[in-house]
Amino acid sequence: MPLPTTPSFRLDGKRALVTGGTRGIGLGASVALAEAGAHVTVAARTAADIERVVNEMAAVGRAVEGVVLDITDFEAVRDFVADSAPFDVLVNSAGTARHSDLAGVTPADYQAVMQVNLAATLFVTQAVAGKLQAAGQGGSIINVSSQMGHVGGPNRAVYAASKHAVEGLTKALAIELGASNIRINTVCPTFIETELTAKNLSDPDFRSWVLSKIKLGRLGRVEDIMGPIVFLASDAASLITGTALLVDGGWTAE
Repeated sequence: MPLPTTPSFRLDGKRALVTGGTRGIGLGASVALAEAGAHVTVAARTAADIERVVNEMAAVGRAVEGVVLDITDFEAVRDFVADSAPFDVLVNSAGTARHSDLAGVTPADYQAVMQVNLAATLFVTQAVAGKLQAAGQGGSIINVSSQMGHVGGPNRAVYAASKHAVEGLTKALAIELGASNIRINTVCPTFIETELTAKNLSDPDFRSWVLSKIKLGRLGRVEDIMGPIVFLASDAASLITGTALLVDGGWTAE
């Protein structure tokens, strides 16, 4: 009896675009994809951050380039993607949060969070998927969501709403893009120790509450997200679309 062959986790020859790719989870995604053989384009708003990441990656022999891009400037996103070769992999990692209780939520907070977490995810995906379809190519789109796209949390109404919306967007687009062999999934981290979470996690009571919810008893690290990103980008996940990969230490198990 012939033995099955394990699909490859390698991404050699693939082109990947990572938004928010210079910090936190986005940086981890950029490194992981490059280590798996992809040619990575790191998109961010700050030229100095891009230059630092590109130089550090080049020093270890990784194929990475950078682009200064405000992902909430949808016309600029469309023009950039139109002028580029198709991206086989897209990681929508850029995100933001403005936490407060219900009484403290402002229209400006709502607009800022939704513009980055939902609208930019939609329109970057629209541009990249459209280019793939025009070229007759398949691909993998990975939306960095959150465990808060599956549960709620105190003082997180707007953030949770944005991530629940990303989950719904992902499922709807999986139905629409499947015929084009474009897969789209979410990665849903628990609290990861990054610049974005540092302020909240510095509160001992909040940190204790978070750890009490994570069944594995520790906070997440950027490295915990890197393997799942490569998996979903690779042929090893070729029959996976429209689903969420929860990297939450068991938070949502109860």
